[in-house]
Amino acid sequence: MSYFDAASSAPLHPVARQALQASLDEGWADPARLYREGRRARMLLDAAREAAAEAVGCRADELVFTSSGTRAVHSGIAGVLAGRRRVGRHLIVSAVEHSSVLHSAEVFEADGGAVTRVPVLRTGAATVEAYREALAPDTALACLQSANHEVGTEQPVAEVAAVCREAGVPLLVDAAQSLGWGPVAGEWSVLTGSAHKWGGPSGVGLLVVRKGVRFAAQGPVDERESGRAAGFENIPAIVAAAASLRALRAEAAAEAVRLRELTDRIRARVPELVPDVEVVGDPVRRLPGVVTFSCLYVDGETLLHELDRAGFSVSSGSSCTSSTLTPSHVLRAMGVLSEGNVRVSLPPGTPAEDVERFLSVLPETVTTVREKLGAPTSATVVREDLLVVDALGKRCPIPVIELAKVIGDVPVGATVRVLSDDEAARLDIPAWCEMRGQEYVGEEPADQGSAYVVRRVS
Repeated sequence: MSYFDAASSAPLHPVARQALQASLDEGWADPARLYREGRRARMLLDAAREAAAEAVGCRADELVFTSSGTRAVHSGIAGVLAGRRRVGRHLIVSAVEHSSVLHSAEVFEADGGAVTRVPVLRTGAATVEAYREALAPDTALACLQSANHEVGTEQPVAEVAAVCREAGVPLLVDAAQSLGWGPVAGEWSVLTGSAHKWGGPSGVGLLVVRKGVRFAAQGPVDERESGRAAGFENIPAIVAAAASLRALRAEAAAEAVRLRELTDRIRARVPELVPDVEVVGDPVRRLPGVVTFSCLYVDGETLLHELDRAGFSVSSGSSCTSSTLTPSHVLRAMGVLSEGNVRVSLPPGTPAEDVERFLSVLPETVTTVREKLGAPTSATVVREDLLVVDALGKRCPIPVIELAKVIGDVPVGATVRVLSDDEAARLDIPAWCEMRGQEYVGEEPADQGSAYVVRRVS
């Protein structure tokens, strides 16, 4: 079995396992106590903090450990917004932030705050200009991830941080995906991370707040972790997290080169091996081990199950793998195809042979899924020069399949009107038009769902 979902959670690093087992015998006592066992636990906690701070590039007294990366994000955003409340109640986030950031923004907005969601390019990258335009006199905080969790695109953190600093606005960076590969560049103000993303145990996050940043911890607090993370520290897990981060960093330079070569191979060969595929994300400024692509006319959930049966664990941002039946907010913000979406994220140490086997299995797997869908049986009627495709009640990727089947039935210059109540169609039909060189006219209201109008160009 080949595990290709490291962006969700990386396998436990061998060093983390060793450190966890060793510290279980030494780190069980209360580090706040003055007796021998407590002092020993405190030494382990302090050493882990020093190691993590060195890897991040901050002072040890700026870093606290939290119960998860999500908790670090929630605490970081809430603390800065509360600390800078007198400045204003305006928050800036990018449209492709992790859900933990976006959920925090929703809570802030519901409480009367103003939120600007900065759009991104088709590559998934935010622009410095967009952040500069979003900054206002009442901006309390800006947020920008270091690299995207779904497509691997690296963000211009250093440049955005410089613009924010010039405006006197702190920048919070969600560095969960990139921290294992190196420190985050630029003069950021707040940073969060999650140990299970770099091969540490789950249940350990970190929150860094630079000296001078106004911060007011929210909710009940205690004396633990400078009052910023309440609760008894999980010292064995913290020690293992710090040890694995240091170990991965020692291997990062060489392993990044190797994984980048493997993902470059996937990016180049998948479109050659499988027809009707869109590889998404920035081809250059991206994480070493992440590559994402979408396959037309494919049910994403079925594709993932077929790949699992073939021995590959991957993830997807397709709406047809989601209980909400809506496409990934990242893919939607990028304006790219969401159906049949596959994210391959290689953990360190992935053998090249596993990638070759994946490339050999993928074409037949996609073909099998497409065949299982069969020919669509939609009702089509001609209304003057307009072909109407009734795809109501049918889910991704059926509306796009039905559009593709009938586009050749209308003359060049005529239009096809696709009726659909599937949320994914709003993203996938325009993306299909761009891939196929057809003109997407727009969305119109309909008695049920929406009507998506496409003009045949060629």
